[in-house]
Amino acid sequence: MSLAALAAALPVAAHASGGGEKAEKKKGGGLSYLQLPTLTATIMRVDGRRGVLTVETGIDIPDTVLRAKADLLVPRFRAGFVQTLQIYASGLDPANPPNADFIARELQRETDRVLGRPGGKLLLGTILVN
Repeated sequence: MSLAALAAALPVAAHASGGGEKAEKKKGGGLSYLQLPTLTATIMRVDGRRGVLTVETGIDIPDTVLRAKADLLVPRFRAGFVQTLQIYASGLDPANPPNADFIARELQRETDRVLGRPGGKLLLGTILVN
């Protein structure tokens, strides 16, 4: 094998063995799943102090073309989701728990708006009030 052929094969071998740059690991949910950063909003607690509403979200997008578009729109998803969640949290009665159905419906509406059409299914994870 010539030196040029060996040099050309080296990056391929390093990538196959896990060396070189670290590949981004998928956290779960499959190839169509887009995991978004945790969302937070300020709430008022029963004792009158401020608290935090935390929501974990993701979007399942089976259409590969739409999924590629969604990858580029993550900042817009996050901005829209945080704004929607903050508006909801500002009117939340401190004595009642958050309404997961309402949150899911509003965030699904925001998902469709950002994507420009239906095609992504919003998935809710943990909803915490602290």
